[in-house]
Amino acid sequence: MTDIEQKVKQTFQYLHTHAEISWEETETTRYIANILKENGCEVSTFPDHTGVIGRFGNFEKGLPVVAIRADMDALWQEVNGTFQANHSCGHDAHMAMVLGVLWELKENSALHESIAIKFIFQPAEEKGTGALKMVEKGVVEDADYLFGVHLRPKQETAMHHAAPVIVHGAAKTYQAKIKGVDAHGARPHLTTNAIEVGAQIVQLLNKIHLDPTIPHSVKMTNFQAGGKSTNIIPGNASFAIDMRAQTNEAMNELDKQVIAIFESLQSLYPIEIEIIENHGIAAAKTNQEAISIMETAITNVLGKEAIVPPLITPGGDDFHFYTIKKPELKATMLGLGCDLTPGLHHPQMTFNREALMNGVHILLEAVREVYQV
Repeated sequence: MTDIEQKVKQTFQYLHTHAEISWEETETTRYIANILKENGCEVSTFPDHTGVIGRFGNFEKGLPVVAIRADMDALWQEVNGTFQANHSCGHDAHMAMVLGVLWELKENSALHESIAIKFIFQPAEEKGTGALKMVEKGVVEDADYLFGVHLRPKQETAMHHAAPVIVHGAAKTYQAKIKGVDAHGARPHLTTNAIEVGAQIVQLLNKIHLDPTIPHSVKMTNFQAGGKSTNIIPGNASFAIDMRAQTNEAMNELDKQVIAIFESLQSLYPIEIEIIENHGIAAAKTNQEAISIMETAITNVLGKEAIVPPLITPGGDDFHFYTIKKPELKATMLGLGCDLTPGLHHPQMTFNREALMNGVHILLEAVREVYQV
C-alpha cells in the first residue's frame, strides 16, 4: 500500500466516523481546511456557512481552471435503532478521493506551474441547497471545467468499472401542513378530518399522469396527525411529498399539478394547506467535451473495457446547479463502481475500499488530460 493510499483510507475512516449533517459540517470544514493548508493550497472558508475551497497550482498564467467538487454532508437516519448522522451516500469517500488527487498532485512538483486546480468541498448536497450557495459565493466564476464523483451501487456499475457521466433527474420535496380545527370524536360534522384530507392527497397524487416515456414519480413520504387522545378528530396534520422527473420540463409540469391538488382541496374544504419548506434539484445538463475527457481518464486507469454507458438515474444531485447557473462550464460527474451494497441511503451501506484509489487516479487523469501533462 502506498503512502497516499494509506492516507486516503485513513481520511475516509475519519470522515466516516465523524459524520455531520447538512449545514452543520463545522468540524468537517475545519478538518479539510487544515489538510488543504498543510498541502500547499490557498484556502478560503465562509463566515456564514460551512464549506471550504482550496486553490492549488498557478493561477497567474491564464491557464484553464479545473474545479473538482466533493460533497461533505451526511444523512440523518436510524442506524441500529439510533438516529444519527450517517454517511450512507458516500460523501465521506468523495472527500477522501478528492484529497487523494491533491496528494498525488503535490508529489509531482513538475506539474505545479502547469495546472490551476480549485478543490470545492461543498456543504448541504442532501438539502439541494449547497451548490446554489457556492454559486452565489462565486466559487466557479473562474472555473472552466468541473469534475465530480459519486459511488454507484453494485447492481448498476461493477467494481473496476466506471461511467464518464451520471445523468441525474430532477427532484423536489414539499413539507406542508394541513391547518384546520380539532373536534370531538362524536361530532365529525364540526370539522374536516385532516387524515381524510391526507388520504385524498395520496389518491390525487396517484392520478397524476405525465408522458410515460419520461420517468417520473410523486408520492407522500411522511404524514403525522393526531395525538395521544384518540377521541379527538384531528384538524391539523403535517406531511411531506417527494417528486422525481428525468427532465426539468417534466418536473415543472409535475410541480404544477401538485400545487393544483392543494388549491382544489382548499376550495373544497374549510382548511388551509401551508407549504412550510420546499427545495429542489435540477436535472443534469451534460457536456460532451467533459464526458470525453472522463472517458479517456477511465481508459487510462482501468482500460477501455471498464467504461460503462452514461448512467441515467432518477436520483438527484445539486452538482448540476453549477452548469445551470454557468452554462459555459464544462462539467461531468464520474460514476464509480465499487461493489456498493445494499444501496445508497441504506443505513448499512458499504463498499469495497479498494475502489477509492480508482477514483483518485481517474480524477487525476482527467486533470492531466485537460492540461495535456
